[in-house]
Amino acid sequence: MIWYTALVLAVAGERLGELVVALRNTRWSLARGGTEAGRGHYPAMVALHTALLAGCLAETWLAGRPFLPWFGWTMLAVVAAAQGLRWWCIRTLGPRWNTRVIVVPDLPLVTGGPYRWLRHPNYAAVAAEGLALPLVHGAWVTAVLFTALNAVLMGVRVRCEDRALASVRPSAARP
Repeated sequence: MIWYTALVLAVAGERLGELVVALRNTRWSLARGGTEAGRGHYPAMVALHTALLAGCLAETWLAGRPFLPWFGWTMLAVVAAAQGLRWWCIRTLGPRWNTRVIVVPDLPLVTGGPYRWLRHPNYAAVAAEGLALPLVHGAWVTAVLFTALNAVLMGVRVRCEDRALASVRPSAARP
């Protein structure tokens, strides 16, 4: 279980890195007239993602969840793929990527990278990771709870993002 704890802590470190990038990108967006939408749901999103990491560790350690190699390694591959997709989104959006919904007026929609195939690829990465990370070490309760709560939150988030984009560019469908 030590290696799983190290994995979860590495994901937590990666999330902190994302926040550093997001802060830099927030400054960039606001300096160009960007406006933020969805401030109300942001704290819930932060709490849910923090709870995911804590739940992974708590359930694994307290409930003594076993590592099932045939399933755990598969889920670890999903986690790695989700990380790859997330960073592909970050790279594709460049300074527009953020953990908040901030839209800069007069910028064309990004239609390259993973946005060629998926409307909200970053959220697909979040959903995949949120399901797979707990399941790497059998934390199925955390996986189910996160997935259900994330589905509700993503419904709110996607509607918020789509409205924000449409308010700046009427034909906008994605960042």
